Amino acid sequence: MSSRPPETAAPNGPDASLVGRTVVVTGAGRGIGLVVVEAFLAAGSRVVAGSRERTEALDEHVKRGAELTVVELDLATPDGPAALIAEAVALHGGVDVLVNNVGAVRPRVDGFLSVTDEDWEWTFTINFMAAVRATRAALPHLLATGAGRIVTVSSVNARLPDPLVIDYGAAKAALTNFCKALSKEVGPHGVRVNTIGPGPVETALWQGEGGVAATVAQSRGIDPQDVARGAAGQSVTGRFTRPSEVADLVLHLAGPSSANITGADFIIDGGLVDSL
Repeated sequence: MSSRPPETAAPNGPDASLVGRTVVVTGAGRGIGLVVVEAFLAAGSRVVAGSRERTEALDEHVKRGAELTVVELDLATPDGPAALIAEAVALHGGVDVLVNNVGAVRPRVDGFLSVTDEDWEWTFTINFMAAVRATRAALPHLLATGAGRIVTVSSVNARLPDPLVIDYGAAKAALTNFCKALSKEVGPHGVRVNTIGPGPVETALWQGEGGVAATVAQSRGIDPQDVARGAAGQSVTGRFTRPSEVADLVLHLAGPSSANITGADFIIDGGLVDSL
């Protein structure tokens, strides 16, 4: 075990505590993952970003000399997550923070009977097993710090069953449950584990070509913007969550101001669901 002192809330805030820390982010090429990477870089962290392919946005940070390493690999493969963690350890000697962010959704516009075994396997692999495998590989290194942190991006659909995303919701529910159970095992050893459950977020997953809005709109013969407006209108705030708002919460949970928070699931959905 490291001789690093126990994590405590510090008056100078989470940024100071994250300077020089090694952070691994999965699904880092775009959307929430990219903004999380940028937030940790701004906080002075060394970031290892796992992405199926390099993106212009990530490469731009590398060109500017950021403490960023981009690792191209498929996190849906059995060995992909462990390879990402191994790269971080080889580069920096360990891991301080793991952000399980990778995920994907395919709306099931033709109903439950259209969802095949292969569909279920794909959904659980990318939304559940990728995080399980990354966590398994990172945990020995997180334990060695005496103050490791795991922040997992789950979904409001872990609590909000929706037949349109029936397999995705089931996978996210399993993910949130897994993180809660793990938090009880590793909390006494200094590792904090928390989840974030966003509602619809302003990313390509929802609003891009082939995203949720476009897929649903095509099946119903309507405008994708109408689908997006309808989804936003279900929230009390009447809008989607911004990726930066999710990233701010990730950094809070990775820093000392949340030192006594573990096993928690934070919903950020503009009041879409009743979480009481």
